[in-house]
Amino acid sequence: MINRYTLPEMAALWSEEKKLSTWLEVEILACEAWAELGKIPKKSLAKIKGKASFKLKRMAEIEDVVQHDIIAFLSSISEGLGKESRFIHMGMTSSDVLDTALGVMMRDASEIIISSLGKLISALRQKAMTYKKLVMMGRSHGVHAEPITLGLKFALMLEEFKRDLARLERAKEIIAFGKISGAVGTYANVPPQIEKYVCKKLGLKPAPISTQIVQRDRHAEYLSVLAIIASSLDKYSLEIRGLQRTEILELEEPFGKGQKGSSAMPHKRNPITCERICGLARVIRTNALAAFENIALWHERDISHSSVERIIIPDSTTLLHYMLEKFIYVIQNINVYPENMARNIDMGKNRFFSQRVLLALVEKGLTREDAYKLVQTQAMKSWQKGLDFKKLVKNDKNIRRYLKEKDIKKCFDLKASLSNVETIFKRLGI
Repeated sequence: MINRYTLPEMAALWSEEKKLSTWLEVEILACEAWAELGKIPKKSLAKIKGKASFKLKRMAEIEDVVQHDIIAFLSSISEGLGKESRFIHMGMTSSDVLDTALGVMMRDASEIIISSLGKLISALRQKAMTYKKLVMMGRSHGVHAEPITLGLKFALMLEEFKRDLARLERAKEIIAFGKISGAVGTYANVPPQIEKYVCKKLGLKPAPISTQIVQRDRHAEYLSVLAIIASSLDKYSLEIRGLQRTEILELEEPFGKGQKGSSAMPHKRNPITCERICGLARVIRTNALAAFENIALWHERDISHSSVERIIIPDSTTLLHYMLEKFIYVIQNINVYPENMARNIDMGKNRFFSQRVLLALVEKGLTREDAYKLVQTQAMKSWQKGLDFKKLVKNDKNIRRYLKEKDIKKCFDLKASLSNVETIFKRLGI
């Protein structure tokens, strides 16, 4: 379904013209296969390949009467082809065309998305390298925890989207199947050689066994992978939104010249692109649920899945492609505010070194429970009174019984806290 979120490449793929052209390709390839078996004269095949076509307007007129898109499609072809039309769709059922064509289009949609994932991975790798040593506060539960680097944050994104790419590569293989096995999948009126020929020409694999349809667990797996990728985009767009909050403002999505943030408040710079990504992820996750519902069909098939797939597959691939391209733009042009990162670290009054003090006391022989109590007492005093935690530690007689000046200096060494960042980057191959 083409909408405002459809980028040109994906719009062309899911257009009505492209869909029907793919149907026609399946039908003509089946005729080629029949001709190789001697069932269609070469002259007839040549005429089919030269003249077989459809007319969208005429198809719509026929479908209004027959209420069947494939029959309308075949009737439109017949009107222009003449007597050779008797060879079109020979031995086949509608789903032979529909599912085989859908396999082609889903595979092609995957390749568009894979290309975007590759661009995103490249952009994230560059950002991870650029900001490998830029220190910022790490947070758990939204509360200051211990320092990290912005490069680590981008590296985390990078590694997840690499996993997403691998998932989509696998999912592309799962749905790149076709079937031309007739009404209930028994090849009663169309031999397996036809299916083998058509699928090979289209770059698909023949379904090892089918009913009237390719089984929908394949499509559900594919849609679930799209939902996982959308959820990754949701996750990191939400992270950028959180870090763009006025009180934090460490990262900010790009704000274009002439852009306006609010109809009422001229000062606003809102993370609208990231919010849009988060919202659209909900649609893709919901579509995945619908794909799971499509797995269970009556007997050798019913048609309840068909109406659903005409929405969820084009929409999910379309939206995900759009979301990826938008997130690439955000990452490539993201605003970074190191001065605010430093300010937010200072705001913590050195409390984030508490674990290092705790471990130092344990190394000196205290039980963890006793050490924790000593450290937490001063940490809470720092919280409540806004005092510097390092000074409180230095002035605590109970702690100083165990820790000398050099021990305390070591505990409050920021570089030591981040000494293994390089190790992580090497492990990731960055």
